[in-house]
Amino acid sequence: MKIIKVIHGYPPAYNAGSEVYSQTLCHELAYHSHQVHVFTREENPFLPDYHLRTEKDELNPAITKHLINLPILRHRYRYRHPLVDNVFNDLLEKLCPEIVHVGHLNHLSTSLVDKAKDKNIPVVFTLHDYWLICPRGQFLQRNPIKGDPWQHCTQQEDRKCAKNCYAGYFSGNLDEWSEDASYWANWVARRRHHLNNVLDKIDLFIAPSHYLLERFKKDLSLPASKLVYLDYGFDLTRLTGRNRQAETPFVWGYIGTHTPHKGIHLLLKAFATLKGNSLLRIWGRSRAEVTPGLRQLAAGFSGDVQQRIEWLPEYSNASIVREVFDRVDAIVVPSIWVENSPLVIHEAQQCGVPVITANKGGMSEYVQHERNGLLFEFLNEEDLAKQMQKFLDHPRQAAELGRQGYLYSANHSIPSIQDHTQALEKIYNNLRQKEGVQ
Repeated sequence: MKIIKVIHGYPPAYNAGSEVYSQTLCHELAYHSHQVHVFTREENPFLPDYHLRTEKDELNPAITKHLINLPILRHRYRYRHPLVDNVFNDLLEKLCPEIVHVGHLNHLSTSLVDKAKDKNIPVVFTLHDYWLICPRGQFLQRNPIKGDPWQHCTQQEDRKCAKNCYAGYFSGNLDEWSEDASYWANWVARRRHHLNNVLDKIDLFIAPSHYLLERFKKDLSLPASKLVYLDYGFDLTRLTGRNRQAETPFVWGYIGTHTPHKGIHLLLKAFATLKGNSLLRIWGRSRAEVTPGLRQLAAGFSGDVQQRIEWLPEYSNASIVREVFDRVDAIVVPSIWVENSPLVIHEAQQCGVPVITANKGGMSEYVQHERNGLLFEFLNEEDLAKQMQKFLDHPRQAAELGRQGYLYSANHSIPSIQDHTQALEKIYNNLRQKEGVQ
């Protein structure tokens, strides 16, 4: 098959979960002799907006990347880009793909789906977050007026979204507050209406957790026939041979992006209260607007606590065992948004590393309390510290929980990318038959 994978970022420039998964999938599809093209973006302020260039995946030259330039500072909250649509339409006409597999449309254009369906090309959409039902993607309010700037939210409401997420774009004139709120409430409503039309045209949604599947079924009233559960697939060859290096202190690890929704601040606060000898190693790409704030938070702790926090650079996905799992006793996933199926949880489980995470969403679906890890009360830093203290006080129990691994397979192994890709091939072929694609 000729397949176009649409994703809002692609490694190495973007290295979060959906991007890493997309690259792993593209590599396996190419290995199966499919012709794989990636439509994605870059952010180059010195190129014209919508400039398109092509390059090969640096790890697999059989995969062609088509990068459209959309600097985020100029297009942060825009969700439709007619010029992106036109470029994508030209690419469809040139390549004539049999499947378009979308991973994310944020920072691209929601109307890419229209362009594919105009040509009767089946569209598959893997759900990675809530962007289709929440303008900010993670049901986190960013209230610039007062209070916690990252308050959890339960559902989209037009007026509430305007007040709690977009008030930062109001004029600042209090006499115009109601007028500004009405404008942004209308913007949220129009976005919702447009996306409902887009969703109707997508042939199948893939959810990597049962939680996410049920959430989309409930919030969007999607028919069961358009939703399927399929957990992520992983390159298991790079998740072998863990050899924990001997260290006296118990070592905690965080791996992921430095973004507020990942809850690193929650982890830092919990770590600072622990009793006993332990280290905290934080791996991840530094971000100018976030990392200094996290370091400032840590600078407020006692000197002893500060000395036991190590800030480490982003690790190589291919070397995660050597660079990370060989150097930790447990992984903490402290997210303050309701994650769906975190890659890091799966990867840690495959390597026998115990995990502590929140009792919410896909996090608690893949980690079950005292079966293969520990759960803390969502958003509760005190309970996070309590669960971390259990591992610190009982490291053998922690190691035993880590050995339980993944609970949804007979051998406790996470899904392989090979099995995952075979399942996707069946999905692709079924949709091609329905559309009459030869």
